[in-house]
Amino acid sequence: MKTQQELTLAIRNEAFRLGFSDCGFSRVRKLSECEQTYESWISKGHNGDMQYMERNIEKRIDPALLVENAKTVISFLFNYFPSESITGSPYKIAKYAYGDDYHEVLKAKLFQIDKFIRDNIHSDVSQRCFVDSAPVLERAWAQNSGLGWIGKNSCLVSRKHGSFVFIAEIITSLELDYDESIQDYCGTCRKCIDACPTQAITENRTIDSRSCISYQTIENKTEIPESLSGKFNNFIFGCDICQDICPWNKKSHPHTEPLFFLRKKTQDMSLSDWQLMNEEQYKEIFKKSAIKRTKYSGIKRNIAFVSS
Repeated sequence: MKTQQELTLAIRNEAFRLGFSDCGFSRVRKLSECEQTYESWISKGHNGDMQYMERNIEKRIDPALLVENAKTVISFLFNYFPSESITGSPYKIAKYAYGDDYHEVLKAKLFQIDKFIRDNIHSDVSQRCFVDSAPVLERAWAQNSGLGWIGKNSCLVSRKHGSFVFIAEIITSLELDYDESIQDYCGTCRKCIDACPTQAITENRTIDSRSCISYQTIENKTEIPESLSGKFNNFIFGCDICQDICPWNKKSHPHTEPLFFLRKKTQDMSLSDWQLMNEEQYKEIFKKSAIKRTKYSGIKRNIAFVSS
């Protein structure tokens, strides 16, 4: 019978085989240290119109409420730093949206790890896969698993990979070997705070979504406040400003996942292509893309806002 250490290594190796950049293990517990910060963030209205963030707070704090007999949170990182950027148009989109929707791509990979565990370790294990689509404090668990620390811009920062990483989890009833969290390496640096053109980054490593370019171009379903005019740096979907300036992202290296490569159709789009794009063209160009989250009306609103 294999030891916990051997089982943990087998899962980590399977994650690497599937292209994940890192993998860490935490013992399931209540994240009491996060509760006050999270509730304060909500009470200040920093979640904007994302009312779903106000629900299931007890589940966000305690993953034992999400999976029966949960013992371990397995956290995964996946590098998405691209080898090329959009150059044919002044309009910008966040790097994470260059290729296919990461929710679908990573969920498929997690299902393979889930099957690996059931086939090779324990067939009756109780576990669930999560990719940014359930009440899980993913950055906190990644930090607990030693994969990085939560930076001043609220992103998880990895010493190995920087912050251009997706985070995913499997919460399982398996008891495994656990990693230790690492220290914060932001030090006195505040480049991300100073670089944010809308001053959305607060002093306690959270974001006031109402001022955040990513929130305004994706989550906001109404008109963008005029007070933010001229501050979007031509981003029409998401934003990378606070990550691009981070010194730890000098360590970023291009990923090799074809599904996340910059689409040629997007790369070739000119200023007029974006502005004259109709809904059918939008659906075709961004098929399977995270950009569809903002819908055609949203992307046209964003283009009009940064062009005004």
